[in-house]
Amino acid sequence: LWNSFLVTLGATLLAVLVSLLAGFAYSRHAGRGLQASAFFLIFVRLFPPIVITLPLFPVVNWLKLNDTHLILILLYATFFVSLGTIVMRTFIDQIPRELDEAAMIDGAGSFRILRSVIIPQAKAAIVAVSLFHFFWAWNEFFLPLVYLQSVPELQPLAVGLAHFNSLYSQEPTLIQAAAIMAMLLPVVVFFLAQRAFMRGVVFSGVEK
Repeated sequence: LWNSFLVTLGATLLAVLVSLLAGFAYSRHAGRGLQASAFFLIFVRLFPPIVITLPLFPVVNWLKLNDTHLILILLYATFFVSLGTIVMRTFIDQIPRELDEAAMIDGAGSFRILRSVIIPQAKAAIVAVSLFHFFWAWNEFFLPLVYLQSVPELQPLAVGLAHFNSLYSQEPTLIQAAAIMAMLLPVVVFFLAQRAFMRGVVFSGVEK
């Protein structure tokens, strides 16, 4: 549980931060070249993480990041940034530019506009992106299975449940109890943030 919480929280914070900055840049400061690169973000979403795992593994091994939580945090955030950026950009596009112009008249720069104008207006989108990434990272199975295979004590809950199921395959009550424990935290998080989550999904257009 602790491994899952640590990796999921770190990756979610990193992914949301990068998505927010990238979405703001695409929405407010994108020229033709940057706008064209938006199609690359959509293209990246067509490929699951398993596609680049084989060519990426030697690089991770060369950087000596195998068997660490850091590699999972970096990979989780990287694979989700494209979707997070698209959601953030769609939401920020709906914020009137007149608010930015008013802040610029008062002498605000880009980062001040982001902090004082965009973020307060985009809280729903930030919550939506955070929950999307949190649920995906919490349930991810393949990446920790590959990159933490030699250090079982660092593996997250998804991999631990698979080993638990193989050990107690004849005890369905134990397997059900473990599954309930695994889903308890995501369910609690969703119910606490469901109003902001649904508002962010609707206004960002993800429901379509």
